[in-house]
Amino acid sequence: MARNVNQTVFVAGHRGMVGSAVVRRLQAVGYENILTASHSELDLTDQAQVATFFAESEIDQVYLAAAKVGGIQANNTFPAEFIHHNLMIESNVIHAAHQVDVQKLLFLGSSCIYPKFAEQPMREEALLTGVLEPTNEPYAIAKIAGIKLCESYNRQYGRDYRSVMPTNLYGPNDNFHPENSHVIPALLRRFHEAKVNGDREVVVWGSGKPMREFLHVDDMAAASVHVMELDRQTYDAHTDPMLSHINVGTGLDCTIRELAETVKQVTGFEGALRFDTSKPDGTPRKLMDVSRLASLGWQASISLEEGLRDAYGWFLDNQERFRG
Repeated sequence: MARNVNQTVFVAGHRGMVGSAVVRRLQAVGYENILTASHSELDLTDQAQVATFFAESEIDQVYLAAAKVGGIQANNTFPAEFIHHNLMIESNVIHAAHQVDVQKLLFLGSSCIYPKFAEQPMREEALLTGVLEPTNEPYAIAKIAGIKLCESYNRQYGRDYRSVMPTNLYGPNDNFHPENSHVIPALLRRFHEAKVNGDREVVVWGSGKPMREFLHVDDMAAASVHVMELDRQTYDAHTDPMLSHINVGTGLDCTIRELAETVKQVTGFEGALRFDTSKPDGTPRKLMDVSRLASLGWQASISLEEGLRDAYGWFLDNQERFRG
């Protein structure tokens, strides 16, 4: 579709890492009518509130980036909250959009939708072909439901609701909490504090051999806007009515050792790096197949080192919110 920067675009979850990046991207390419609502203004788990909000707002497009997210510990501890909260958000927003005749919506999911033992790199066709990783199964089920909600409204009502599935994301507005952050913010903080404290070494869990793919959130936002703005004929030609999601990643991975060495360089830590092989490694490899997205004319542009420097700079500017 041709870009119409005068349209009103609602970004759900604009304060999160992904939502805030989508807002930045939309502003960068010229959109002027970007609609947002904080949790105190709009509880997305409240069906009546969401329905009223959509009825009172003249919305042309929706980016659904709102979600309850967390690491392994949080997913293990609060599985009911993770599945219920995310199902409610998706169901309320997608249905309300349909009810007021919003034709364009983009749902942002997660690579955890794929089976635990999916063939690498993971292709879109792997969805629903095997059992999920038990630790985040409730969250993954909710994200799969979001894809299927979009597909169902497309099939029954002719809507144009699309889904993108990102690999591991990092960048500004990430969670650097010492106990429940993901690997990149956890390492950036650990190496930074080791440098400040004058520590002689930093210990990293596992052997350092597992391979992971990482995508800067600004690349994710750029890909999201790119996919949203594809004309429908092009999008439909590369997807299927019941397999309509698109992977978003770099198509490249690195070992955890390589990641840790790059973080060490970026933070300026001069001590030693030690791997604790008594700790678990997790899945040997998780890599997205991004050939479908590449065929649609988009590829990532932010290198891992460049992205890590950006994320570290943001952390240094916002340390106060992660004290304790």
